[in-house]
Amino acid sequence: MAKSCKSKTPDNTIIVNKKARHDYFLEDKFEAGFELQGWEVKSLRLKKVQLMDSYVLIKEGEAFLLGCNITPLDTASTHVIADPGRTKKLLLHRKELARLFSATQQKGHTCVCTKLYWKGHLVKAEIALAKGKQAHDKRATAKDREWNIDKQRIVRQANR
Repeated sequence: MAKSCKSKTPDNTIIVNKKARHDYFLEDKFEAGFELQGWEVKSLRLKKVQLMDSYVLIKEGEAFLLGCNITPLDTASTHVIADPGRTKKLLLHRKELARLFSATQQKGHTCVCTKLYWKGHLVKAEIALAKGKQAHDKRATAKDREWNIDKQRIVRQANR
């Protein structure tokens, strides 16, 4: 019998923000907790979330995730008003907040959410300090990516 080459560790990733990697140079990454409601956790289990245009706002010593759209389930409780675009508070240490605040004050820097994932029974967000790319930077990144794929294809052909 052939062995399966799948890894035994489950995939804990809920969603990845690929557009952030395309639009920004990601510099420092942080892990942040979430302040969620019950219906949001149930929707996250079914991966009904969108991170496309989300960003982190740091205001009065607290971090908030804006633009993250969690679609409520049809089976959500009737006595709870489900707001899909609700602003979610991020849970970070004070030193991390200070570092993020000072970095985002620089011109051209922002803070974006790059990934949501499960860590045990908790939902964590990977946020990153980001610097915006210009159009020629995006083209260069795509060209490098395509060259790496071609290079792997050439090596594979040579090893046959």
